[in-house]
Amino acid sequence: MTDLQTRVRPPGSASPRRAAPALLGYAAVRALGLLGLVLWSAARDKSAYTLLTARWDALWYARVAELGYGYEVRLPNGDVHSDLAFFPLLPWLEKLLHAATPLSYADAGFVVSLLASLAAAWGIFAVADHVHGRRAGVCAVLVWAVLPVGIVQSMAYSESLFTALAAWSLYSVLTGRWLTAGALASLSGLTRPVGLAVVAAVWAAGAASLLRDRAAVPEGSTATGAESLLADRAAASEVSIAGTRSTAPASGAHTRERAPGPSGEALAGRERNAVHPRFTPHALAILLAPLGAAGYVLWVGHRTGRGPLGYLDVQAGWRNGFDGGYAFARFVAGKFTSLPSALAGLGLIVGVVLLLWLYAVCVRQGQPLPLLVYGGAVLALALCASSYFGSKPRLLLPAFPLLLPPALALSRLRTSRAALVVGCAATASAVYGAWWLNGSGPP
Repeated sequence: MTDLQTRVRPPGSASPRRAAPALLGYAAVRALGLLGLVLWSAARDKSAYTLLTARWDALWYARVAELGYGYEVRLPNGDVHSDLAFFPLLPWLEKLLHAATPLSYADAGFVVSLLASLAAAWGIFAVADHVHGRRAGVCAVLVWAVLPVGIVQSMAYSESLFTALAAWSLYSVLTGRWLTAGALASLSGLTRPVGLAVVAAVWAAGAASLLRDRAAVPEGSTATGAESLLADRAAASEVSIAGTRSTAPASGAHTRERAPGPSGEALAGRERNAVHPRFTPHALAILLAPLGAAGYVLWVGHRTGRGPLGYLDVQAGWRNGFDGGYAFARFVAGKFTSLPSALAGLGLIVGVVLLLWLYAVCVRQGQPLPLLVYGGAVLALALCASSYFGSKPRLLLPAFPLLLPPALALSRLRTSRAALVVGCAATASAVYGAWWLNGSGPP
């Protein structure tokens, strides 16, 4: 099998009915997390809803939705925190929902995140189901739901929206829906800077497909696009006759299983390419994917008057950048100055090693190329960012391909044991999430 080849599944494998157990399980886990947050916050005389909708980044998004861009805070040390650091898709959706309903901007952000979290769970199921099967798909969603920082999935933040767009873009790549993949990648680039990881995945998959298609054309061939199309149709016809095998179910009835061959969608694509050979769906997806991120970055550069690098200046005002992990390494090393903090430093090292090991397992298990590129890019961007070290677990939340190995292991357990593991993890996640959001710093 090639990197992009996947098992043949019947149409509708990502249908709501097929995904229903995963979505119901996800909703139950998140409901437990919200209940834990409500109880913990009430004990501390705080509002759980305020923690979810009106603190930290949620305030910045709501302000952009209400007043547009142009707000900044100048700190005593000279740093400038500008709202231009926040990508526009979530504020746009908040503004749209506010205009269409009686909801406030904060309420609209909460609703968008709740709906987006369900869409993200559905997309994660679709990807995992496509690669490993339905049971692994359900387990992948549950593992994502019970992450220690899973409470962020219910906040008026952009992580859930981004994860939904990324998951469905990757699923579209895996199933050959190139234009959809490119469009969703472009939208992900309007959601978070890490949208570059989705763009990289689409680029890698598209380039691999283009190279594979070129390698499939015999050297020196002079066949026209129409002749190639007719040859493909003939091959498909031959496969439908000679490439089938009979299977005998217990009932004694015989069914015919068709061997993989050129599908109607593939033939239609070749027919279009016969007229416009340079504008293949792969190439169009490659061109479409970066438009969202590039458009916003260029707009910020124009607005600030600093050209294409203006967005980097905005991020520098937040002391955020990409230094290859040097600042994070210094942060971890600084934890070993005293005994209590040394335990936290040791935990950070163990966490980083675990993440790298999970990625190595993903490679060893032969995950499809777009998942490896996306997961690796999200991991690298999160670990190598130079600021807000306490937010790194949240920044890793969209890296769901790293969860496929533990999901696959969970799917091999008996249902009772798997339920016990998920139940314990969900309880721990609810307690940790409630404690985390009631802390002093932003998640």
